[in-house]
Amino acid sequence: MSFSNYLENKVLLHVFGATAYTAPATLYVGLYTSDPGEGNTGTEVSGGSYARQTIAFTVTANQASNTAAVEFPTASASWGTVTYAAIFDASTSGNMLAYGALTTSKTIASGDVLRIPAGDFDINLD
Repeated sequence: MSFSNYLENKVLLHVFGATAYTAPATLYVGLYTSDPGEGNTGTEVSGGSYARQTIAFTVTANQASNTAAVEFPTASASWGTVTYAAIFDASTSGNMLAYGALTTSKTIASGDVLRIPAGDFDINLD
């Protein structure tokens, strides 16, 4: 996963610019049908009962992994082919913090449920 421009700027200001950054109390995962890029310009899934879901992480060394499974609502219409996921600081709008391509794209049709098992959503820093 990559950090968004927003988070990169916050980290730089926090570490080198003496401007405190407070981490969000709750994080949310959103799904995309195209690459959001660092500027969040991709196409987030919408409609069909889609909603961002809360996600929590455990950090070990240079990796953050989701602590529990994340389950999206049952799609009431096609969501298309989900190719990317991103972490946000709000359930709607807000700021994208990090994003990355799914290991395997997933086409979500009406009646499908997308699940992310615990420990399968990883953010690494090298």
